[in-house]
Amino acid sequence: MSKGIIFDLDGTLWDSSEQVVNGWNNALARRSETQKQITSEEMQGYMGKTLEAIAELMLPEIEPVLRMEIMQECCAEEEIYLRQNGGGKLFPDLEKTLDKLSRRYKLFIVSNCQDGYIQTFFYCNRQLEKYFTDFECPGRTGKGKGENIGIVMERNGIEKAVYVGDTQGDCDASDFAGVPFIHAAYGFGKINREVPTVQSFAEIEDAAAKILG
Repeated sequence: MSKGIIFDLDGTLWDSSEQVVNGWNNALARRSETQKQITSEEMQGYMGKTLEAIAELMLPEIEPVLRMEIMQECCAEEEIYLRQNGGGKLFPDLEKTLDKLSRRYKLFIVSNCQDGYIQTFFYCNRQLEKYFTDFECPGRTGKGKGENIGIVMERNGIEKAVYVGDTQGDCDASDFAGVPFIHAAYGFGKINREVPTVQSFAEIEDAAAKILG
């Protein structure tokens, strides 16, 4: 049986909130329609949500088409900033744990982001790309996280999988895809029900083994 672990990105593999804030604020400062500048705490609250949901939260006073245009500029600027200034902070023991996991399972990333953001993660952390078989995001498929989990599983012949994420949206996406969920409680969000939970990235090895065998 082919088994896989599918990871969320922000709040699960790394914390890029400080760097992304700088990129977004650069883009926002160029727009005359808003005086908005965001903080790292606000950014952490946005992470895991779709770009449409973030735009509505961040710029509620601006009409939907225009605020999505601004969001696209923010996303483009964040990738430039991350590539020029270094990526986010990787969580402790990440590479060591990925190495162990990759020997037993296929590893994937499914994140609510634009096309190019996961590639930027790999650009900033070239040593990690070898551990992952595939990735997907709504920026490429136009589909939600739950659907993208299913796409990755089908595309790679995965019969049994677990999704690891840090937010309620991640848990909901797992339910949609019909796969078990592991809550990365060291990340940015809380979950509204009892689920398998880890307090550090290293704990994922044992948590996944209990579910996948």
